[in-house]
Amino acid sequence: MIGAGALSGKRALVTGGASGIGLATVERLARFGAAVALNHLPDDPAGPREVARLSAEGFAVHAASGDVSVAGAAEAMVTAAIDALGGLDILINNAGTPATRAPLDVRDLDAMDETFWHRILDTNLVSVWRCTRAAAAALRAARGAVVNTASVAGLTFYGSSMAYGASKAGVINLTMNLARALAPEVRVNAVAPGSVATPWQAEWPEERRRKAAEKALLKRHCTAEEIAEAIVFLATTAAPITGQTLVVDAGLMLG
Repeated sequence: MIGAGALSGKRALVTGGASGIGLATVERLARFGAAVALNHLPDDPAGPREVARLSAEGFAVHAASGDVSVAGAAEAMVTAAIDALGGLDILINNAGTPATRAPLDVRDLDAMDETFWHRILDTNLVSVWRCTRAAAAALRAARGAVVNTASVAGLTFYGSSMAYGASKAGVINLTMNLARALAPEVRVNAVAPGSVATPWQAEWPEERRRKAAEKALLKRHCTAEEIAEAIVFLATTAAPITGQTLVVDAGLMLG
């Protein structure tokens, strides 16, 4: 467990940092003393709003606008963030999308077209590669850490769609191979959340949310803050851990 000020002097970049797990991670890193670049989509007003709020509270949080699903834009954002921070110790690849407001039936193969697949893969999987490759030199210099947001949908639990599950399975595999590629200077791990109370889930009907919680052994959803706690653990105090995926799901997979 780390305490207040423990990350003073550390520099972090969180993709998809304007809401949900990403924002909770930005806040946790900042409250422990890190300077944090909050990545957000260029047209998302939540990004600048959250940066202004956290800056007003006295935290060193900077805006890092850019769409990580777009080749070139992702790398430019990472480079600009590293320049603004003066280096990089921690990269959190959290940006992701289900690309649907409701889960898609696994038997409905026509529910997902080529555009749907490419949006999910570019955002959830390829962005992890783009951002990590762009940050590799800075992370090696700092002997830093990378944490990727996967999902239990990338293991055996069915998520919002088979495309989403495939993308998160890819993140888990990519995490292992990036750990091999960046060792021994950089550690690379992932978290695999289960059902999390986020803005996306808030749009679900109450009955669907209730059933999702009932499936877990602990009979509840995880919070974004709890996932952020696991992310920061892997990024900081988990010194001998690399290439691993930590499931944080309130017992959902076992239920």
